[in-house]
Amino acid sequence: MVMLTVLALALPSVAGVADNTITAQAKTKVTYVSNLSQKQQAAKDWIAMRESGGNYRARNGIYYGKYQLTISMLHGDYSKANQEKTADRYTHNRYGTWTKAKRHWVSHHWY
Repeated sequence: MVMLTVLALALPSVAGVADNTITAQAKTKVTYVSNLSQKQQAAKDWIAMRESGGNYRARNGIYYGKYQLTISMLHGDYSKANQEKTADRYTHNRYGTWTKAKRHWVSHHWY
């Protein structure tokens, strides 16, 4: 003989809500602010135009986005905010400044 136990759960009332109602979900938008000087921002913009034409969805093999970062550097987050933050971090760690990165790009055609 098998005995079953049934649990009854009290749920909040949904009276008055139509079955076809679509519930809006709140979307959070993450932004990134880099606080670069005009000179640094101009160098950053210059590189972005040469790398991708300014396109956040540009792809070339293992390179992705506005700054053509490796896909692995983005850790699966292809958002504009993450691309901006990752590009700033990469450039700071490798070159120190965007103007130095631009100087490297001019002589090597990559940064």
